[in-house]
Amino acid sequence: MQTSCVVTGGARGIGRGIAELMVARGHHVVIGDVDGWAAAATAAEVGAVAGLAQDVRDPDSHRLVAEEAARHGRLVAWFNNAGVGDDGTLAVLTEEQVRRLVEVNLLGATWGTRAALAAFGPAGGDVVNVASLSGLGPVPGYSMYAATKAAVVSLSASVNAEPPRGVRVHALCPDGVDTAMLAAQDPDGLGSQLTWSGGPILGVSEVAAAAVDLVGSRRVVRTVPAWRGGVVRGAALAPGSLGPLARLFAAQGRRAMKKR
Repeated sequence: MQTSCVVTGGARGIGRGIAELMVARGHHVVIGDVDGWAAAATAAEVGAVAGLAQDVRDPDSHRLVAEEAARHGRLVAWFNNAGVGDDGTLAVLTEEQVRRLVEVNLLGATWGTRAALAAFGPAGGDVVNVASLSGLGPVPGYSMYAATKAAVVSLSASVNAEPPRGVRVHALCPDGVDTAMLAAQDPDGLGSQLTWSGGPILGVSEVAAAAVDLVGSRRVVRTVPAWRGGVVRGAALAPGSLGPLARLFAAQGRRAMKKR
């Protein structure tokens, strides 16, 4: 029996990498992206069965993508990858940026997860929510972005414990990834500097592989790299001490950015 999967935000970056790997595994992949032309072009390039315009803030867009996937086989996996990365302290973010972060990152994953739950058959399936390492602890300079990703981690863990049986929900929490989203952020911003302080920036292929490897597993939260997850969780236990450490790490990040 043919199987299908959905990748939101799949026209480029991590989403494209996930789509390529799922096609290689023999699944019929449906790519959704706010840039419909890019979604269709990427689908043709990687061998996906469809590339559709999709605004993840709209619950109906997820239902339409699910219906398209159902035409190509039993839906077995859904990747909520679409996201935005507006960086900056809470005081400087505009109201539009705050709303966009919440609506795309959190509500987009919420509506996608609901659509997947409704579309999975009796055999169940896997939902992989692409969150962020910043969702596991305090990250100054990414306050609102981190808040939405923390909510995605919580959503994933909570829904994973709910019925129906056979449905597994995962949260992938990568460190900084070499994508257009990271490149567009302010290099003088504290968030970017902290991201660069953590060692080499991750490649898209590494993160996409980690996302695909969660399918069929019982692991709920995975960090990439694993050791950075422990560092961020440790900071969450003593948030009051983060100020001086953040300045130290930011200086390290600035040095790393100059060397790139």
